[in-house]
Amino acid sequence: MVYVGSGDSRLLAYDATTGALDWTATTGSAVLSSPAVANGVVYVGSEDGSMYAYAPTSTTPVCPTNVYVGLSPCQLQDAYKLPSQTAGAGRTVAIVDAYDDPNAEADLAVYRAHYGLPPCTTANGCFKKLNSSGNTSPLPANNVGWSQEISLDLDVVSAACPLCHITLVEADNNGNSLYVSQATAAAQHPTAISNSWGSNEFANENLDDSLFSFPGIPVTVSTGDNGYGVSYPAAASTVTAVGGTVLQPDASARHWSEAAWSGSGSGCSAIDPKPAWQTDSGCARRTNADVSALGGPPGVSVYDTNGEPGWINEWGTSLASPLVASVYALAYPDYTQATTYTHTSSLFDITSGSTGSCGGSYLCNAVAGFDGPTGLGTPCGIGAFGSGPGAATCPPVAAAAASPAASRLIAETTPSMHLTPACAPVPAGQSRCFAEKATPLVSIDVTEVSPLHTSHHH
Repeated sequence: MVYVGSGDSRLLAYDATTGALDWTATTGSAVLSSPAVANGVVYVGSEDGSMYAYAPTSTTPVCPTNVYVGLSPCQLQDAYKLPSQTAGAGRTVAIVDAYDDPNAEADLAVYRAHYGLPPCTTANGCFKKLNSSGNTSPLPANNVGWSQEISLDLDVVSAACPLCHITLVEADNNGNSLYVSQATAAAQHPTAISNSWGSNEFANENLDDSLFSFPGIPVTVSTGDNGYGVSYPAAASTVTAVGGTVLQPDASARHWSEAAWSGSGSGCSAIDPKPAWQTDSGCARRTNADVSALGGPPGVSVYDTNGEPGWINEWGTSLASPLVASVYALAYPDYTQATTYTHTSSLFDITSGSTGSCGGSYLCNAVAGFDGPTGLGTPCGIGAFGSGPGAATCPPVAAAAASPAASRLIAETTPSMHLTPACAPVPAGQSRCFAEKATPLVSIDVTEVSPLHTSHHH
């Protein structure tokens, strides 16, 4: 480690091998002296007249139990080893959804305040909401189902990259306007663009691939929530297709176990050609997915008051897409689509779970190495998503399973849930979002988990 004092009252610790910022500490005034290290303790003087001593206590953050159903920002950051507390400042994640959520900014403020995340508002320049033409008005019609999607997207970006700015582009409808809105989002110069929607594949869909291509800006797309099968635009050769996993706490070194989620879309495109950076031999065309992240149980806690009571539990590959887009923002710069395929040591390889029946093929079964449901794997740090420092060598991941170390919150609620699509299937030419609201099937005694909160059962 290399320790450096700063005039802005901070002590900074850098990894001497990678150059990555490992941690920071704040003193009462400027740090103008050179730090000294003895017996594993870092000592430094500050202009506030004090001497500070820093010693390692734990290599893993301890996340408090989430009082609402689903994972908290701290738990997501821990599961994927993200440098969310120090990276992402000055970068923007753009989200493209359909219709308007009139409560989006207000709900986002409640979510971020609850979890101690910095405010992200129009007033402080962090949050921006635009129509498909790139203007702040007029906004499209209100839609309660798509508002759930919007709340999920905004909250997940906030959880994974709390220092990032967020631009929400609301398409006029869930048809062609979603395609047009890609260029609108790109014109805002974001670090990454997230899409959590899709439709069935269609003839000549590959002619639309260019609508999702913006050099230097990764575009993530959910692979869908209907299990084995490919959707568009996840099939586009110009996007990062993101599948879903299930994630549970356990007693392993990672503290989490992960497997492919049965609802995640996967397979071989019937239309789109194979991109040069995919080399799997069981599909002559485009294979979904490229990478994956949490999409199934236990989902995340989301705050939404547009047709909802507030705190709800959301699942779906709609969760995975903005999460991976946020990791791209943390990892910036110098993105190319081939980057992830050459940095597999910075991914958790998911080797269990299935999305359906495909004759035992890797196209619907998670296996060692690349597979359809989870692609190359899930983020382990940020090294697989950019050319900057942050590479990591990740241990094998066990299948998700019950564990004595599992949180009571997760263990008690997951078996009793079913999913209700926020955006139901739609006719040809329209797209549905891939957000799913988890609803309890049986009564659960929540007093053991959170005696002060009961609304999270919705």
